[in-house]
Amino acid sequence: MSDYVIFTDSACDIAEEKLKSWQVAYCSLSFTIVGEDKEYSNYDLAPHDFYEKMRGGAVAKTSAINTDCFLNYFEPILKEGKDLLYLGFSSGLSTTFNCARMAAEELKSKYPDRKIITIDTLCASAGQGLLVYLAVLEKEKGASIEQVAQYVQGLIPNMCHWFTVDDLVYLKRGGRISPTVALVGSVLGIKPILHMDDEGHLISRGKARGRKAAIAALADKYGELAKKNAPRKVFLCQADCMDDAQLLVKMLGEKYKVDVDYVADIGPVIGAHSGPGTLAIFFIGENR
Repeated sequence: MSDYVIFTDSACDIAEEKLKSWQVAYCSLSFTIVGEDKEYSNYDLAPHDFYEKMRGGAVAKTSAINTDCFLNYFEPILKEGKDLLYLGFSSGLSTTFNCARMAAEELKSKYPDRKIITIDTLCASAGQGLLVYLAVLEKEKGASIEQVAQYVQGLIPNMCHWFTVDDLVYLKRGGRISPTVALVGSVLGIKPILHMDDEGHLISRGKARGRKAAIAALADKYGELAKKNAPRKVFLCQADCMDDAQLLVKMLGEKYKVDVDYVADIGPVIGAHSGPGTLAIFFIGENR
């Protein structure tokens, strides 16, 4: 069995040192801040500093990873005689996966003896990160690249993403909600409950009155949907609201006796669209 590399992108919101400890290769989406003459990678600016800029009125614009970039990252791995499994950011939210797929097709003809598998995870943030982590665990058990790919494909329809935001202005800016809904929600203290659907798009699925109720609703989604015979792994992510994340950890432990495996920082590329105060939970469910 040939050695292979699990590869992902920074939309997974897993810290660089964590990806390196998992021996996962990666490349980064980028962003710019309106009014600044600089392009940042997702890891260039500390999340707290980025969200402070957003709180001060800064607007960030994000960019996908292009095909040439993937070619530059993929080819050295293939030259080493290793195969490659790419688990990418949802095609429902970015062109990144399609660029990776095109790069893979080009390289397959150049390296016919190498296996290159690209999977559209239909996931984002630490949901994508959890999928990568579960793939790593399978690889560590000795699974082949084909076996890990099949395992991941089987998990995708059950990878639950549930999240809430603290300020509706960012969803309004991105066209996720109307200005009227944003205004009324802000006045009434309404917090939306959103999730990632089967096609990898973000959709609204409910609302809660107040922040604590919204956090409790995320915990209850675990109780409602968690798959009993699936890996009992839970990831959270937070956008500069660690106290709220710790409250969610406590709720999950007290009500459902479940431990959270990892709390990720939401990086600027994802956070640019949801804003500071975003909080999310990811786990394997009976369905999405």
